[in-house]
This record gives sequence, structure tokens and C-alpha cells, in this order.
Amino acid sequence: MDTAQIKTLGVPKETKTSEGRVAITPDGVREFERAGVEVFVETGAGLGASIQDAHFIAAGATIVPTAGDAWSQQLVIKVKEPTAQEFEFLRNDLTLFTYLHLAAYPKVAEALLKNKTTSIAYETVQEQDASLPLLAPMSEIAGRIATQVGAFYLQRPNGGRGVLMGGAPGVSPAKVVVIGAGNVGWNSAWIAGGMEAEVLLLDKNLDRLRMLDQIIRGRITTIASNRGAIERCVAQADLLIGAVLVAGARAPIVVSQDMVKSMKPGAVIVDVAVDQGGCIETIHETTHKEPVYEQHGVLHYAVGNMPGAVPHTSTYALTNATLPYLIDVAKYGTRAAAQRNGALKLGVNTVDGQITNDAAAKALGLDAVDPLNVLTQ
Repeated sequence: MDTAQIKTLGVPKETKTSEGRVAITPDGVREFERAGVEVFVETGAGLGASIQDAHFIAAGATIVPTAGDAWSQQLVIKVKEPTAQEFEFLRNDLTLFTYLHLAAYPKVAEALLKNKTTSIAYETVQEQDASLPLLAPMSEIAGRIATQVGAFYLQRPNGGRGVLMGGAPGVSPAKVVVIGAGNVGWNSAWIAGGMEAEVLLLDKNLDRLRMLDQIIRGRITTIASNRGAIERCVAQADLLIGAVLVAGARAPIVVSQDMVKSMKPGAVIVDVAVDQGGCIETIHETTHKEPVYEQHGVLHYAVGNMPGAVPHTSTYALTNATLPYLIDVAKYGTRAAAQRNGALKLGVNTVDGQITNDAAAKALGLDAVDPLNVLTQ
């Protein structure tokens, strides 16, 4: 039965450098079709994720020739924040649902506010238990990638110290330091442990460390995070992974430039928090085409869309998580869906030229308003 408030959904091709993900799978298209929503997918949008146009057509989508055709629908879903070339598509009768990271991308916030676009950010949808259900799958993937790329760049031909993660009989393994024991950090530490590295996992939340300690049973060393502990661990690290997150806000700097200077020549830093500004003072965002740079003798990896390196896996993991929330927005409209679901309400970042998420507003130096006070549909 056709019950949707939103009748049309657009899925444009991603424009961020080397971003192969797409915001929906063919199975997701089928769910929208059941809800009475027409889905318009830009031609070639799924190719990076190994999804052909024909797969979308078979599921009930209409393939459209241009980005403008996809962006002209009532609800547009993406993977990454709109790039400058997409700002022209923003408008006041559009609802955009994607990763936004406004604290790290103030120009995106400016464009959304200027065009009075209603935007919902995957990364600020937050349940009552403080979990981030739409960020979690990409955090898990990014955490696993962080260890893989760290191991790659530790190899001497790739610019690193020439250290094997698992060492060799009679030779010490690599020392991997992971700061932050959330989804990113735990997955990074888990993979590093599986590669038989020596792993130190730091976090301020002792309850989180207790829980993880029961799982890892001594294979990974958990450490209460404070400045002194971070200084000591960073200086010893062959591979340092930054995995600090404050939902919707800019990541705090936890590793100073002086700490980076204390690291071994040829050590590697992977800052997964870079899409929220980064938690390493010497970090700046890189791309999959040019992923690393050297500073103070240390190799820095800071790609802002790390899961885009494995777009097939990432696309399916993302759609599995986002689909129920997307269907709610389409079925009830943004206002009613946010009223029904407090997690989705926290996801609303901009409405009618105003910031509606407290953490994003604080990061941007603006005042937030309650989205329910400004949403009309």
C-alpha cells in the first residue's frame, strides 16, 4: 500500500575523490518500492561498488542520466558530504540524508544553511544508549582498514621503518598504539592483535576497557588514557592509530606535535578521526590517490573516506544500517519521523537555514534550535 509522505528518492553518484560507495543497494531499492517511493539512481552510481545499472533496474529503480536528475527528488541520499560542485543542487524543499561531519567541513554547513536545506547526518543519529548505529558499520570497516594500511606503510619500500606486524621467531613484533576504544579503535586493535602485533589500547572509559578486557583475555593491553600515558605510548609506537570521536563535534587533539616528534623515524600514524578534524595535531586530510605525507620523520595517513577503499563491502554494510531510518523518513516525513524516533531527531543537523544539532552548532560557533520547532514536514 502506498503510504509514503515522500514520493521520490534520488541517489546521485559520489563526487568525492576515489569514492566508490553508493548510498543504496538493489535490495534497498526494493524496500522503497514496497513503501511507495520511486527511486531515481544516477547512471553509473553503483559501478565503484560493483553494482551495475541493470541490478538497480531489476530491483525497480529508474536510471537517470545526470546528477541534477537525481538531486531533483524530494529526498536525496548519499554516502559523503556534498562537494563544492554539488552545492548548486541544494535547495529549501530538499531533504538530504548522508554523512555530513559539519564540524570538519564548515563550508558544507554554510552551503546547507544558505540554501535552507533540511539535512540529516548519519553520524549524529544516536540511540539512548549513546550508540551511533549509522556510524558503526563504517567505523568497524575504517578501524580494520587502519591496521591494514598501517602494516602496509610500515614496510620499508612504502616509506616505513621496515617492521613486520607479527615480528618473527626471536624478533619483537610491531608495537601498535590505538587511542580510543570505540568501534574504530576496538576493530583496529582486534585486527592488529590477529596479526600478532603487540597492541596497546587506550581509552578514558574504564567500563569500556573492562568489557574489552573480558573479550581479549590479555592478548591486547588496555591502558587508562591520560596525557602521561599517551606520551609514553606514542613514543614507543611503530604504528599509531587515532580513533577518538565526539559525536557531531570536532575531534579533540590528543596527540601533540611534540609527541609526534618523539616517535621513531619511519613510524606510521593513521588518524581515522580526520573526517572530524583529526585527533593528531600534525594531521591534515589526504585522499586515496595521495594518501600519505611525511612530517617530523613520521609517515601520516589521513584519508577522509577510508571505507571508500572497499566500496562493495562498505555499501552493503551501510545500507543494512541506514535503511530502516531512511524508510521512516520517507514514510512519515522528516518531522514526524524525528518526533517518533529520538535517535533520528539527533540526526537532523540543519533546517530552514538554522543549525539543529547541539554538537555541530558548538563546533561552528552557532546557536542550535530544536528541529521540531522549525521542521514543517
